[in-house]
Amino acid sequence: MGFIIWALCGMLFIGEGIYCIKSKKEVACGFWTNGKKPLIEDKNIKAYNKALGKLWCAFGFFLILLGIPLLGEQNSPLIIITLVGVVFELIIVMAVYTIKIEGKYRKK
Repeated sequence: MGFIIWALCGMLFIGEGIYCIKSKKEVACGFWTNGKKPLIEDKNIKAYNKALGKLWCAFGFFLILLGIPLLGEQNSPLIIITLVGVVFELIIVMAVYTIKIEGKYRKK
């Protein structure tokens, strides 16, 4: 049951990624930007949304993969893989967004 809920959360992020890819207007990155839209050059909005959508889809996919230890027995020590993996995944997502995506598409 825990893995099902975990996988649904991962699919929610994948859905967010698909929404970002299909969006015509610039999309706020998510929960750590407080919904503020970054200053993106008008000609790059579609590319920015596509890059952001790919980031969210990858995040959701790897979130689901990190939940695989939840399929094991109840008191399995493998849950540490999930906990530590999610922390590293979040740090990587924030770094990729801040350095690569926002750095590339921000107005100069």
